[in-house]
Amino acid sequence: MSATRLLRLDAVDNARDYGDYATAAGRHVRSGVLFRTAHHARASDADLQRMADWGVGTVVDLRRPSERRHQPSRRPAGFSGQVIEVAHDDGGEAPHLTFLKTTDLTETSGRGFMIGAYRSMPFDPGHLDVFARYFRALGEGQAAIVIHCAAGKDRTGLLAALTHRLLGVAHDDLVEDYLLTNAAVDLAGRAPAIAKQLHAMTGRVASDAAVTAFLGVEAAYLDAAFAVMIERGGSVDAYLEQALGVDAALRDRIVARLSA
Repeated sequence: MSATRLLRLDAVDNARDYGDYATAAGRHVRSGVLFRTAHHARASDADLQRMADWGVGTVVDLRRPSERRHQPSRRPAGFSGQVIEVAHDDGGEAPHLTFLKTTDLTETSGRGFMIGAYRSMPFDPGHLDVFARYFRALGEGQAAIVIHCAAGKDRTGLLAALTHRLLGVAHDDLVEDYLLTNAAVDLAGRAPAIAKQLHAMTGRVASDAAVTAFLGVEAAYLDAAFAVMIERGGSVDAYLEQALGVDAALRDRIVARLSA
């Protein structure tokens, strides 16, 4: 089933359907409604047509304003749907770029950076706002939705996992979906070339393992985000309700809409 989730596009990485998982209620999350990808700045015309064929009515762009300015999105011709974007702009460069420019990329440092990033993600002001608007859109709209950030792995991965958690998808299944990024982008096969690019950019040598730790995903990263939600709110469900405004009524609407 994992392989069938991957949607091959010309120039948009990490595209897949994150529906069609079983839920604790004995039903399934609908397929063909929930899509996740990397950014759309390099999308080909064929990619844009393919996304239009998905029937997307809402695009959720989890990138910072500075990232959007650097790599503006392409959209299908005539797209008139809702675009939900991060409004909070701290004025600085993306933390991962600062890390790469200032720190030697080792397996240990890469993994440490990612754990720290995931612990900060849930309560970042921009994320709180855009995550809340995403869940409202899930409860209000009828068309398909696509969520993306830059690589479609971290911010996107966390939001997809929270969606699965709300819908009652088993923890092992939501982790499986999260980890599918590593196969979707063939990280193991691309690591040597990426290491060369990083060397050209920073002048420092990075091992394949270091590249994989930094540019891949691990269950421990997602665990770190869930852990901080529990530490600060008592549970992931409490985080959804108290931090993101997903009350019982909204939860019921989302479950009713997305369950089959």
